[in-house]
Amino acid sequence: MTSPLENETMTAIAIEGGRGPASALHPVQSPLPEPKAGEILIQVRAAGVNRPDIAQRLGAYPPPPGAPETLGLEVAGVVARAAGPWKVGDKVCALLGGGGYAEYAVVDARHALPIPDGLDFVQAAGLPETVFTVYANVFEHGALKAGETLLLHGATSGIGVTAIQMAKAAGAKVIATGRGADKAKTALALGADVAVDVTAEDFGEVAKHEGGVDVVLDMVGGNYVAKNLDALNTGGRIVFIAAQGGGQLDLPIFRIMMKRAVITGSTLRPRDADEKARLAAEVERVVWPWIAAGKVKPQVDRTFPLEEAAAAHAHLEGGSHVGKVILVPG
Repeated sequence: MTSPLENETMTAIAIEGGRGPASALHPVQSPLPEPKAGEILIQVRAAGVNRPDIAQRLGAYPPPPGAPETLGLEVAGVVARAAGPWKVGDKVCALLGGGGYAEYAVVDARHALPIPDGLDFVQAAGLPETVFTVYANVFEHGALKAGETLLLHGATSGIGVTAIQMAKAAGAKVIATGRGADKAKTALALGADVAVDVTAEDFGEVAKHEGGVDVVLDMVGGNYVAKNLDALNTGGRIVFIAAQGGGQLDLPIFRIMMKRAVITGSTLRPRDADEKARLAAEVERVVWPWIAAGKVKPQVDRTFPLEEAAAAHAHLEGGSHVGKVILVPG
């Protein structure tokens, strides 16, 4: 990549027609983004690919006001224009509102974090979206504590592999689910105490046999909800971060009341800049030491050149990945 002082354009990924299948993604030449006050310009060395990117590509998850139309919610790279505490040349990873699928990206300086020692750009690019999401939903909304049990669906997704490790680092028990024996085996290798192949076992019955669960991190919804609630201990919390199995629920109100259950959920991208800054500081305080101690390790499934973003999306949609899919600018 060239320096922004040498060239006023960059390669970025656009969606032909504004929305469409993975094949609609293609490289274009775009102007360099111009940092506003308090923002840094990052020369992107790696960018994470996430399910919300697919939703945006399909027209179901538009960027919030003021965010770039270009896909990409997390990057790692080198500071090219400084702001806040950062200097030119600093190595950072950052949570973005958009714009990560490009050679350069701008971000609020407060939403960037130092790359943990021992990690390269590819590993670091897979941290922000997943770690921020897990911390906010499992530890803040779900209030998971040491000694409690987390039931986690989608164990081998980018969120799943991160949540297993973070929950174990916090001293919790983890029951993880996945589709297929291989995914269940992988979940155990990542640290899950119990792994359920949902094609062969009833996760709800397994969870009840294990003593029930205190927190559920659910990205499925649909027919998982009744089993989640059945396995939930009194005072338990169910946290939704997606609804890949169906977004409309028929909830048994009296069952919720009897269990004193809390049902909640959140999205990360629309949060305001101050809230993301607060969350970034908490992640650095709590999670970065876990990474330094080797308790949380980024899991990278596969990398693709930036120009092959279409293939990266197709791979993620295929569902065979374990961990993160990463784009690497040339």
